[in-house]
Amino acid sequence: MQQAETKVSFEKEFSHLNLHDSTRHALQRLYSYAPSPEEHAVLDRLHQYPSQKTAAVLVLLYEHNEILRVLLTTRSKALRSHPGQTAFPGGKCDPQDANVKETALREAHEECGLDPKSPALHYIGQLPPYLSQWKLVVTPVLFFLDDPSVLASLVPCTQEVDRIFTHPLQAILDPELASDEVLSRKGSDDWPYEEELYNTSDSTWTQIRGSLYRMHRFRSAASPIKGLTSDVLIRVAQIAYEAEPTYQRYGPGQPTHTQFVAWALEDLSSDTTTRIEVNGTMESTAYASREVDGAQ
Repeated sequence: MQQAETKVSFEKEFSHLNLHDSTRHALQRLYSYAPSPEEHAVLDRLHQYPSQKTAAVLVLLYEHNEILRVLLTTRSKALRSHPGQTAFPGGKCDPQDANVKETALREAHEECGLDPKSPALHYIGQLPPYLSQWKLVVTPVLFFLDDPSVLASLVPCTQEVDRIFTHPLQAILDPELASDEVLSRKGSDDWPYEEELYNTSDSTWTQIRGSLYRMHRFRSAASPIKGLTSDVLIRVAQIAYEAEPTYQRYGPGQPTHTQFVAWALEDLSSDTTTRIEVNGTMESTAYASREVDGAQ
């Protein structure tokens, strides 16, 4: 999806797959997505950002019972930072990685055992990057898995991942669609909120110009989907279904995620880290399963 990408046609990549019409249309919208002028301006400057502060995550979609679902992980409770939080497979870019696509697939292999050369994987594209709470620029890389049986062969790396689970993509736009899912027990550590399916709060993203940030939390089969992980999924679902969420996406006056990245590019000289302050406390969120020097 980035400006310099060259891809085969959607028909060549996906026409031979037996997909429900709604899935095919959703994938085609994602495949054809073009960045906005604001996003292009950020992408054109992204090479200026320090390579050691770049990361990639794998957004792996697949179809089950005519519904698009997404693969997620729960970070190991033994990790120093963000133990037990939901994240995509992914992590920091290594110097030997040719591109962010290679980073995302490498990390998914290390964390979940996903074969990066599997013929069941079909590349969809990339979304414009997001800014993590530690000023890491994170690029979502989208793939479609045409053989869901591959999921049964995935094995979590126990040092990094406690659980691998999935969630219906459209339920990110309308949380009520998750009502029929087997979800974590209400009142447990995995869902300590009063609401049944969705919880939100507004806070201040310190050190990023005092900007307001709206945290979205979705009840799942495992740990809550929240923070940057939920932000990415909201955008993926918006594009896939050409629809807006049933809740208010942004808080009053909140900058877009592209604006956050643009500000980070402007503030390259600053070494100040960024965290999310909620009601006077710091609520940091994970974006990927891999822990990188406590940067998640």
